[in-house]
Amino acid sequence: MAVTIRLMRIGKKDSPNYRVVAVDKRKKRTGSYLEKIGVYDPTKKPSLLEIDKDKLEKWTSKGATLSDGLARLLKNRKM
Repeated sequence: MAVTIRLMRIGKKDSPNYRVVAVDKRKKRTGSYLEKIGVYDPTKKPSLLEIDKDKLEKWTSKGATLSDGLARLLKNRKM
């Protein structure tokens, strides 16, 4: 099973909030996920990005890949 760590959109129209989740690569953006790793709220100033580093390291050590958008967020935050 190919696992990716990506953003899952939640929230209302014009009020985006995201969960950072580990999910099977073939699932839909809002489908079921394996584990919740963190949250991202771009509407707050400064934007809120909370990630459980232990869970992130666990999944990446198992071979999970980061999505392009999440990799860009983490690069900007220097985590």
